[in-house]
Amino acid sequence: MAMSLSLGLRHPAAIGAAPNAPSVARPASQRDLRLDFFRGLALLFIFIDHIPNNFLSNATMHTVAFCDAAEVFVFISGYAAALAYGRLLDRGLAVASARIYHRVWQLYVAHIFVFAIYAALVSHSILVVDDPSYTQSFNISSFLDDPTGAVAQVLLLRFQPQFLDILPLYIALLGAFPLILPAIARNPWWALAPSGALYAVVQVTGWQMPGYPDGATWFFNPLAWQFLFVIGAVMGYSKVRGFDWLPGRKWIIRPAMVVTAVVALISVSWMIQWNFITEEPDFLFTLFAPYVGDKGNLNPVRLLSFLALALVVARLVRPASAVLSTRLGGWLIACGQNSLHIFCFGILLSVLGGFLLQTYGDGVAAQALVDLAGFALMVGLALLIAWDKAESRAPKVLAAPHPAMPT
Repeated sequence: MAMSLSLGLRHPAAIGAAPNAPSVARPASQRDLRLDFFRGLALLFIFIDHIPNNFLSNATMHTVAFCDAAEVFVFISGYAAALAYGRLLDRGLAVASARIYHRVWQLYVAHIFVFAIYAALVSHSILVVDDPSYTQSFNISSFLDDPTGAVAQVLLLRFQPQFLDILPLYIALLGAFPLILPAIARNPWWALAPSGALYAVVQVTGWQMPGYPDGATWFFNPLAWQFLFVIGAVMGYSKVRGFDWLPGRKWIIRPAMVVTAVVALISVSWMIQWNFITEEPDFLFTLFAPYVGDKGNLNPVRLLSFLALALVVARLVRPASAVLSTRLGGWLIACGQNSLHIFCFGILLSVLGGFLLQTYGDGVAAQALVDLAGFALMVGLALLIAWDKAESRAPKVLAAPHPAMPT
């Protein structure tokens, strides 16, 4: 599954309205709307990529990189967590931890709620489609065979059907954050060094988190993905304290551009080859595919591709970039600022969209219609939530009493 990215974490600064999108929250101070923009874009990519055989997935992130929206989500999740909770350390670790675990509880409740609707949608779809492979594609056969046992494992985050594996990852990462945040505050290397060491051990030993049924593991291995989360948190905390923590930034940007360009050329060539020439793998695909395909353990090739791309994008898209003030930019920012709701909604829309295409035909026109409708619904919900929040923050004006009528 492509996904994490921050799932609704908000900077505590006061917010107002964004240009060309009146209902989108915008800070009165220094809020970096790039986080919301790219988080919203990742949500759109996740929705598109989760619809099987969707032609529009040729235009999402994995076509130009050895990574996808999952890396974007986890990195921004760490960054936004440091922004949201870093300042609370001044009031004590207990206060910050209480706020963090309140958010963990919200994520847990959202995960259970989405599973309930997801299970109903998939179960109905299986009855209508009447295709055994459809059951396997959603990895939900354990639920159909033993609903009681599967539900118990969902509550323990061990049973993770298709598309429902990113929230358990984020719950695990945020649950450990009270241990990470104080180390970052003392010295970023106190967090990065042990995190990187654990990541390296996982790459060598293949340690996994056990799942359900027996023999299954978590698709997104939190023992590996925690490293990207910590990297994002270190970057975010540096903004909280007013400095830019990036060792060797001046000399690292050019190699990052080279890596990004080379990876983009290779990835685009694969897309063109598979769609228009032949499905036979070439030398580069044979060489890189085992590493790029190791998404669950966040293979170092994927990690390097993402970090290089993130550096380049941060250099090219500045905080005052014009794209952030466009109408489309405002829509994506709205999605990013309400990402927990939009992520959950997008997952369910992916299941529904796939079912509709499977049932009524999956031609290019039908795919385009599903993609457009899904994006419109996601943006509509985001703008509605943003409007509701703005209304709740607006000062209430009491009507003046009518003057007494003369007698």
